[in-house]
Formats: sequence, C-alpha cells, structure tokens
Amino acid sequence: MRYLKIGAASLAAVVLVALITVIAHDRLSQPAEPDRATLIAQAARYHARIQRDHHGVPHISGATDPDVAFGLAYAHSEDDFATIQQSVLIVRGQSASVEGAKGAVTDYLVRLLKVRETVESQYETALPADARAVLKAYADGVNYYAALHPGQVEHGLLPMTGQDVAAGFVFRTPFFYGLDHVIGKIMAPAPKATQVAMSITNSLPIGSNGIAVAASKSADGATRLLVNSHQPYTGLVAWYEAVLDSGEGWHVAGGFFPGSPFMLHGHNAHLGWANTVNAPSVSTVYRLDVNPANPDQYRLDSQWKNFEKGDAAIRVKIWGPLIWTVHRPLLWSAHGPVLNTDHGVFAVRYAGMGEARQSLQYYRLDKAANRDEWLAAMRLQALPSINYIYADEKGNIGYVYNGLFPVRAEGRDWTQVQPGDRSDLIWHGYLPFDRVPQIWNPKSGYVFNSNNTPFQATGVQDALKPEDFSPTMGIQTDMTNRAYRAQETFGADAAITAEAFRNYKFDLAYSDRSDIAREIAEVIKIDPGSDTDLSAAQVLLKNWDRRTNMGSRAAALAVLMRTEAAHSDSHPDVPPIDALRHAIKTLKTHFGRIDPEWGQVNRIRRGKLDLSLDGGPDIYRAVYGVSQPDGTLTASAGDTLIMFVTWDKSGALSSDSINQFGSATLGLESPHYADQTPLFVSMKTKPVLFTQSQLAGNVEADYQPGDREKSTH
Repeated sequence: MRYLKIGAASLAAVVLVALITVIAHDRLSQPAEPDRATLIAQAARYHARIQRDHHGVPHISGATDPDVAFGLAYAHSEDDFATIQQSVLIVRGQSASVEGAKGAVTDYLVRLLKVRETVESQYETALPADARAVLKAYADGVNYYAALHPGQVEHGLLPMTGQDVAAGFVFRTPFFYGLDHVIGKIMAPAPKATQVAMSITNSLPIGSNGIAVAASKSADGATRLLVNSHQPYTGLVAWYEAVLDSGEGWHVAGGFFPGSPFMLHGHNAHLGWANTVNAPSVSTVYRLDVNPANPDQYRLDSQWKNFEKGDAAIRVKIWGPLIWTVHRPLLWSAHGPVLNTDHGVFAVRYAGMGEARQSLQYYRLDKAANRDEWLAAMRLQALPSINYIYADEKGNIGYVYNGLFPVRAEGRDWTQVQPGDRSDLIWHGYLPFDRVPQIWNPKSGYVFNSNNTPFQATGVQDALKPEDFSPTMGIQTDMTNRAYRAQETFGADAAITAEAFRNYKFDLAYSDRSDIAREIAEVIKIDPGSDTDLSAAQVLLKNWDRRTNMGSRAAALAVLMRTEAAHSDSHPDVPPIDALRHAIKTLKTHFGRIDPEWGQVNRIRRGKLDLSLDGGPDIYRAVYGVSQPDGTLTASAGDTLIMFVTWDKSGALSSDSINQFGSATLGLESPHYADQTPLFVSMKTKPVLFTQSQLAGNVEADYQPGDREKSTH
C-alpha cells in the first residue's frame, strides 16, 4: 500500500510539473505585458472633457477629434469595459484564450478571413492620417482606463492599438448581410446551418426600422427622421448612446458599438440617418474540384493550382491558467477562403473581402455637413451592405439600399453554388455607387425600410422598378410585417403630426398581409373535433384584433404560435397547427389558461425590475423574448436605442431618444443601470442634449478621464 501511495504521489507530481511547464511555456511565448506607467503617460497628450447628464449619457468634448475619441473610449470603458475588451480579443483571434472552446470558431474565422492581414497591409496607405489619429486615440483611451483598473484586464489585452479598432470594422461588417449564415450553411447544411451561424454571431431573428418624412407630408412643415435599429440588449452589437463635440467639427449624437469611436447612426448638426439591415446576395460559393492525387491542389481552367496554405494556431483556455494551442489548417484559393467539409470543398468570395476602409467611411459620414458631403462619403464604398434612411436641415430625404454589388456575368443564378474550375466566374470589382438602388426627395414625401425589399420603400408613384436592376445584384424582394404597417400608417397619412409620427413608431399591430395573419386564417379553418382547447384557441384567434398590447388576451397564443412555427431549431418550418398546439400546452402548463394577458408573458427584466411590456416579434414596437422556465419571455432584443430627430420648417434641430436599460451597461450598482427602462416601457423618450446650452443645468458629473481615480488615491 505504501508503494501505491508513493507511486500515486509521484504521478501527481509529474502531472503537476507538466502542467506548470505547459503554462510557463505558453506565457513565455506571449508578448510581455506593457508597463502601466507608459500607458498612463500616453494619456497626457489628450485633453477631453466628460459631462454626464442626469441619465448618465456621456457628452464628450475636446479641441480635436483625437481628444474626443480618447474621451469616448474612456467613458464607454467606464460603462462597459468588459465588452470592449471582448471585442478586441475577438478581432485578434484570441477569444478562445479567455472563453475556452466556444471562442474557437470566431478565432478561426478571423484567420480564415485574413482580418489582421487586411488591416496590416492597408492601415498606413488606405487610411489617411486624420482617421488613424482617431483610431489610435480611441485605443489610447481604452488603454488608459485599463491601466488604471488592472483587475479588470485579461492577460494579453494590452496594449490595444488603432489597428485593433480598424480590425473590428473589417471583421464585423460582412456579417450584417449574412456572411455568417453563408459559412454556416456550407459547414452544416440545413437544418443545422442556422445553429452553426448563430454560434458565430449569437444572432437573433431581429430587424430594424427607419423612416424619413419630408415637410410636404408633415402637418407642421417639419422634416422628421426615425432612428430605430433593432439589436440585442447587451453584447458586442448593443447600442451605446453618446454625444461628441470636437473643436474640429465632429459633433454627433447617436449610437456607438463597443470598440467603435464613430457614431454609426444618429445625427450631427446638419443631417442624420438611420440604418437597417439588408440582405442582398453579394457573396458567391464555389465548389472546388480537388486533385485526387494531391489534396493540396484544386482545378482551375483545366490546370491544377496549389492552395495557399496556413496554420491557425488557436490558444484555447482549458482550465484556469492552463491554455493549450490547437492547430487547424487554413486554405485559400483564387476565389477566396476555403472550407473543407465532409460533403465537399468550397470557396467563398464575398463583398468587402480585403477591404480595410470601413472606419474611414463612418468617420466621413459623421463629419458630413450637407448632402453632397454625405454622398461623397457613401461613394467611398467601403461598407458592403446596410440600408440608409437620410434626412437633413434643408428638407432633403433619401433612401439608399447600400451594398457592394459584384460585377458578375449576366444569365447565371448567382445564389446557387458555382463551379470552381472556371476563372471567368471569379468576379472582380463592384458596381459604382450611382448604380446602387436609391430614392431621393420622392413626391410621396417619405422613405422607409423595415428590412424589406427596396422596391417598396416609398409611395407607389416613386417606387424603384425591379426591371431597372440586374438580377446579378441579388436584391431582396421580401416584405415584413413592419414594412406593411409602415405603409398602412406613415404611408397612409397625408399630413403627419408630431404626435402621429411617434404613435406610428410604437404601433402594436400585425397587418392583414402579415405571415401571422395568414397562419391564423389557416389554423381557424381546421376542424378541432373533440379538442376543446383547440376549439377555444381558434375562437380566440379569430376574434383577435392582432394587437400586442399588454392587456391582450390573444397575443400570447398568437405570438407563441408564430415563434414556434418560424424559429424552431430542432424542427424548422413547423406547421402552424402543430405550433398552435404547442403554444396551447405551454400556456396551460404555466398559466393554467390559454388566454393570459400578454403582459403576464412578455416581460422586460433588468436588475430588480420585472415589468410587463407591449410589442412583439416583427411589430413596429419590436420585442424579441427568450423563453424562461416559468413560461414567460424575457425581452432580449428588438427596440433598443430609439431616436426621433426633427428639423422644423426653419431648419432648427431637436431630437430625443430612449434606451431600453440605461447608459451603465454592466454597472449593476449604478443608478443608470436601468433608469431608462420605465420610460422605455411607457414608450416615452428623453431629450437629447445636443449643445452646451441644452446641457447646462443638466450635468450630473463633469470630469476628465482619470479624475475619479485620482480623487480616490
């Protein structure tokens, strides 16, 4: 027995020594941590002022654009450093070193899409000095916060660089038009494709609204803009509200993502825009023919070509400080990144591949002083997708179905997998911006988008015609309930008042033309037989006014039916009658009846708050909930940062906004963790304090980055 104990102890010692050796080797192979004092000293070159209003929204001012970028980074870090840090680790391909195996997919994609190589090759040439200065200043602001709060910093994060900031745009933008789903479908054909895609981006079935109304359609002669992107409530693409005011003319208010120094949508002193996601077919998948005698080659134009090869060395956290480096092969062909699957070898060519100027385009949009300057920024064509709904102080309104549309051969169905052995099918270049679908100052007096086709973006008399655009552009033709309701509310009103504009934004109805209306018509025709619950459900749905107000007795049944039918991971496209039976069972199990009030089911939860909520999926007042064990839904996406922007008939600007939670994204102890939620639930807003005169008397805190830390030492 004594020998067994000695043997076990010896084995444990050997294992411990091996683990220590692995940990030590990994640490020694990584760059040395920078000196905190150096990072702190770099902050001396910037002079930013942070003023937080009574809702905690930061107003950043400074003499130069870099000053303001530095201050924004610091203020955002105060509210959500963890997410900014996560965004940096992702675009470096280091996510798995912190999150473990679940981060390995994105780490692999960063390498496969050559995110870092794209930035490194173009940073000094494609991005001008003023843009690089802002990117660096933002990184320095994050570094300064991190140096003052070392306990929050993951090993290997510092220093953050301007290239890291630029890389965030390079990696993120293609996923907005669905590149993640294209890759997911290649790796795992339906029905698992959606699950793979969701593992990449943690996406939800969400959308956005944007509408601009001209003076000719307003009762008071005002020009109005609704900014209403639908995003997850928290995470890498959750909105953060801020106001920036630089002595160099960078004066904006609106939404920022963690890791972004630029306002992505909102307004400046002269103009504004809203973004919604569009889905043009701007990527191409090719099936490659691999040489059976040499797997390192593929056929192109009757010749065998060598793959470009690489190694993805991914550091994966196993436990505690133990990190193991996993190696996975990387392949590229003349077409683009290559995916080797158990059902074939495929290459992907996608809009925005090899593009590093996304941050520059956002910067130029932010600083545009009129429509011509804004259009000049759009003509940079660095952003591969996203709808733009525009309005300005001169009364101009416009809609752009933005995209990098490949110049592709006519007569082919480019939505299908293409043969990979023909070089003439490898497209190069994009259509010029003037060929992109767009509408300016229509006679109907309004433009809108709710993730629907650009061929229904305004009144019938001004509508774009499909025959004017090549099928190779892959322009979507679908409609959403929100798009139908925009036509039935904004579109049907010839003289929209300020009150009506707001009421239409918070519309709670499903259209008679919606999918849910079609499904209800289908299920109420079915003979219920002896099923009394089904019979009662049919009567309830038949008499439903299709509104998702908190007091509705039918909304829970209808929404759960629709959600189950449309978004079941295990059984996609569940027949509506089966989805209805599932909804009946869920409601009876948890609420003892099939008709609980919608507000009992639909909840918004934040800290100690647990409130009923109007709205639902694909409603203009958009709410997407996650099922809970008690049968309720906890809102997790949809309406987030909402902005109403108005230029009166004299061109004077005013705006107001609301956020579903508050400015303190992660600060549970902060008074701004959920202080906007009651207003959000009540569908009310707060004023955007855009100028110093508007901000006067409404300042809760006024300081420079680092002041609070200095005062506690």
